[in-house]
Amino acid sequence: MAAKIIRKEGKKLIIEITVDLEDSMLDSEEAIQEAINEAGNLATEEALKQFDSQGEALEIEGKPWRSKGQEEKYYQTPYGEIRCGRHVYHHNGRGKTFCPLEQSARIIGSSTPRFAKQVGIKMACKSTLDAQQDFLECQGRKISTSFLQNLSQKVADIAGQQETQWHYDLPNFQKPIATIALSLDGTCMHLSKEGWREAMAGTLSFYDAKGDRQHTIYLGATPEYGKADFLRRFTAEIERVKAHFPDAKRVGLADGAESNWQFLTPYIQTQILDFYHASSYLGAVANAKYPKDKAAHKAWLDDRCHQLKNKVGAAEALYNEMVALQARKCTQKLPQHLRDRLGAAITYYKNHRHQMEYPSYTAQCFPIGSGVTEAACKTLIKQRFCLAGMRWKQPGATGILNLRALVLTAQRWTQFWQKINLFGVPSVTAASN
Repeated sequence: MAAKIIRKEGKKLIIEITVDLEDSMLDSEEAIQEAINEAGNLATEEALKQFDSQGEALEIEGKPWRSKGQEEKYYQTPYGEIRCGRHVYHHNGRGKTFCPLEQSARIIGSSTPRFAKQVGIKMACKSTLDAQQDFLECQGRKISTSFLQNLSQKVADIAGQQETQWHYDLPNFQKPIATIALSLDGTCMHLSKEGWREAMAGTLSFYDAKGDRQHTIYLGATPEYGKADFLRRFTAEIERVKAHFPDAKRVGLADGAESNWQFLTPYIQTQILDFYHASSYLGAVANAKYPKDKAAHKAWLDDRCHQLKNKVGAAEALYNEMVALQARKCTQKLPQHLRDRLGAAITYYKNHRHQMEYPSYTAQCFPIGSGVTEAACKTLIKQRFCLAGMRWKQPGATGILNLRALVLTAQRWTQFWQKINLFGVPSVTAASN
């Protein structure tokens, strides 16, 4: 045995570890890891015992509960599997049972809270197979993929159940927040029964008076018809932020999708069309204006993009220029695809030029690009859900995406576990044994 308990002094546990050093450093390190895991299991078992009752009768919600005696159960820890005896209670000898140890120790499923935390963050960031390999290589723990999936789903369920109850604190900003940018966008992920569908990413970004981003809240939602759940959650975040920063300017930042602006408009004071989307349409105009002159094409495009960003009234002027170009006889002789793209650019600017006052936005240090949200589509969704061959079922995808949003939003993952530590695990209060 590589580890043994020497003595216990109050809450202090003294454990002796014996390590057989090998000729190979790698083999020695493996032996050290094994000894540490054994010591960890011993310490965890002792730590769990302090959360058990003495077997006395309990009253829960006005009803008497009595112990059936100590029953042994296997628990999963960061160091390995342990077996621990604990009192299990029942009411009138039937129905659900209650285990004080599991409630007090914040057991999730059959796992200690730190192990559940480790599984949760690994599964939020890695594929199941990668998480499995990570545990084996880094902690010497052999864990089945089904266990990892089930435990991470339990953690995600807690996050979902407490979403309306557990509100997360914003960071202590070093600089006053002057602007809050609200943005949303969609990207596709593959559902096993429905094929490729649009998942949603939303961001609330906080900027100081100089326009430097200080913090971002990330939200994600798996594909749903109508997006009602995503918009409900996004609205709740917006309302909390408004209450916290009532004097900050709120701007909406998105592409030209009508549904985005229908949602954002009631919550913002300024509409900003993403500059990349606005400028990307100018390429079609340059193609129609200079279909064969590459140098003139580039010179015109560079100049108009610069004007759009820096010259007051440039969007209106560009729209008028496009309309005039479309009316020229020479334009009517262009290939159909060039004329169609010019027409699309004209329609886009006609509908959105009021959201392209970029000189005014930059003068107020507002962001003009939705890069934060575009990046969120990749980091929040694509990097985890669109790996080779991945097909998702709705419940599993929803759980992982909620965990991933907690991890990517600075400080929320830590706060989530602080709340579990403080308030407990809701499903444990009267769980089946």
